[in-house]
Amino acid sequence: MNVIEVETLEDERLAVFARLTEAQLRNRLEPEKGIFIAESPKVIRRALDAGMRPLSYLMEHKWLDEVREMVEAHPAEDGGEVPVFTGSREVLAQLTGFELTRGVLCAMRRPQLPSVEELLEQTHARRVAVLEGIVDHTNVGAMFRSAAALGVDAVLVTPTCCDPLYRRAVRVSMGTVFQVPWTRIGESAHDWPDAGLERLRACGFKTAAMALSDNSVSIKDEALNAEERLAIVLGTEGDGLSPRTIAQCDYTVRIPMRHGVDSLNVAAASAVAFYQLVG
Repeated sequence: MNVIEVETLEDERLAVFARLTEAQLRNRLEPEKGIFIAESPKVIRRALDAGMRPLSYLMEHKWLDEVREMVEAHPAEDGGEVPVFTGSREVLAQLTGFELTRGVLCAMRRPQLPSVEELLEQTHARRVAVLEGIVDHTNVGAMFRSAAALGVDAVLVTPTCCDPLYRRAVRVSMGTVFQVPWTRIGESAHDWPDAGLERLRACGFKTAAMALSDNSVSIKDEALNAEERLAIVLGTEGDGLSPRTIAQCDYTVRIPMRHGVDSLNVAAASAVAFYQLVG
């Protein structure tokens, strides 16, 4: 294992962990060079098992023996050893600005995302989730975790939805973002909802807008549940789905509420919807 002791906080090789913003890591102008950060051995293992390529690690001394087998089993892109930067808890806290409570960070190469059509064909998807403009990374991570647990075949994120590979989203998902196939449905805000919903229709999907409306059907509706291919569309925190999206979907669907509660957090609502509609 290529272990490198952290001697200076100014080492440029450590910039990926400490000095680059999420936008710089993502590198949209050159996505093939984009990077994301995975935290904790469990999450990193799930990423590696899904074929993600490690670029470098950062960890406290005490983790070296525990992750040795994992690190050595997954070489660098050029076939060589992946550098493992290590140091004391105090030194690494100075570098990252926080204590590594989960012990290990790994910088990984961003995967090339397939088109919507390729993803749906490859997965033979029958139930997909569409995340419209979700802006909270915690919610995105929680929704991916529910999607994995409850059998959603794929997740599509609209152009205004936050990045599923953002560090916090990956952490909250417990690495399930690497287990559920996903891609973006459009590159700019102009690609959704009109063009995006048309693409789903062309792939044979009916669309279900999760929204509070007088014209909605219950999530237990028999016709809804009997659809062969269904896209479950969930909207941003607070405002929910845009009126334009709701108007163009085949169904508007509500989760029955009690005790005067008007709605659920979008992550909680997604779990209810997936449980009922995936079946």
